[in-house]
Amino acid sequence: MNQPLTKENLGIGVAGTGFIGPAHVEGLRRNGLRVLGLAEANPELARRKASELGIPRAYTSFEEMLADPEIHVVHLATPNHLHYPHAKAALLAGKHVVCEKPLATSSTESAELVRLAAEMKRANAVNFNLRMYPLVQQARQLVQSGELGEVFIIHGSYLQDWLLFPTDWNWRLEPELGGSLRAVGDIGSHWLDMVTFITGLRVKEVLADFKTVHPVRKKPARPVETYSGKLLQPGDYVDQKITTEDYASILLHFENGVPGVLTVAQVCSGRKNRLFFEINASRSSIAWNSERPDELWIGHRTQPNQILMKDPALLSPEARAVASYPGGHNEGFPDTFKQFCAKFYRYLLAGDFSASPDFPTFADGHYEVILCEAIERSAREKCWVEVAEG
Repeated sequence: MNQPLTKENLGIGVAGTGFIGPAHVEGLRRNGLRVLGLAEANPELARRKASELGIPRAYTSFEEMLADPEIHVVHLATPNHLHYPHAKAALLAGKHVVCEKPLATSSTESAELVRLAAEMKRANAVNFNLRMYPLVQQARQLVQSGELGEVFIIHGSYLQDWLLFPTDWNWRLEPELGGSLRAVGDIGSHWLDMVTFITGLRVKEVLADFKTVHPVRKKPARPVETYSGKLLQPGDYVDQKITTEDYASILLHFENGVPGVLTVAQVCSGRKNRLFFEINASRSSIAWNSERPDELWIGHRTQPNQILMKDPALLSPEARAVASYPGGHNEGFPDTFKQFCAKFYRYLLAGDFSASPDFPTFADGHYEVILCEAIERSAREKCWVEVAEG
């Protein structure tokens, strides 16, 4: 651990290989980084996944992976309730940490991780990878340069349909695994992080309304991976009471008196994975849809509206930095992992952790936990709730 880290000697371990873990592995490999080993829920699953993914080491436990001196960075793609204990253990073992969101299931825990990462002088990140679309970076430049004028309104939605039917199931539906927030914590947090990143404005207070569309769902009698529930047969289920939200609408008061509204739901037929935002400002507006990620709508009052297609030659330097292909060559969800990993490991290998990172860190993850706690309290108490200072 004392020798200078280089791309050649850096060893990376991944915990969790369900839906999102392999996306981390792919993003790392596309940057020429060495994924040395993985840990899973049990040794047999770890061996099988290591074989499928071509990873040389399958650890018998997470603790065994942390004890490996050749592992310098740990990527946590485990269920939500494990993020805090795993991140804490990894930091205390001297590892750098990349964690899936949420960073923790309480702001007390996430605050501790921010403090501990600073004390241990370890690079840290939370995987709000959706920031890394080129046209999201372009939107940030347009807003923060003042080109659009004064921001008036921020609004949008994040809609999916993968939990539309009462037979759809995933561990995120179980509060003891996914936390007491579901749709808001799982996908709403991505929207909130994105618009905060683009505008530079934090949320001051919230008013939230939740609904559980399916109070009882059919839980598979055997484990299933994310998005694979439709393969089961009717006799494979048991009834399970649901307490987390399928739907949420949230009124938002940002800094500078800017109002906003967000709708989040995972029961919207036909919406496969649609994050949409629109920002209306005094001179122009912008809108973006994650299902058409290479298009940014720019709206005007006194001239024709525009569709900016992703083309590195037409983008700001910040947006061009996360665009690897020429115009007309689409870049999508897997590319955001590549760009996220590129930024994080460039920072890590530079070794100057006093420098300002250009990726989401534990501090960003902590802010999202605080914001989600305010949203959950608002829905429960049916009133406006101020967002605590991070």
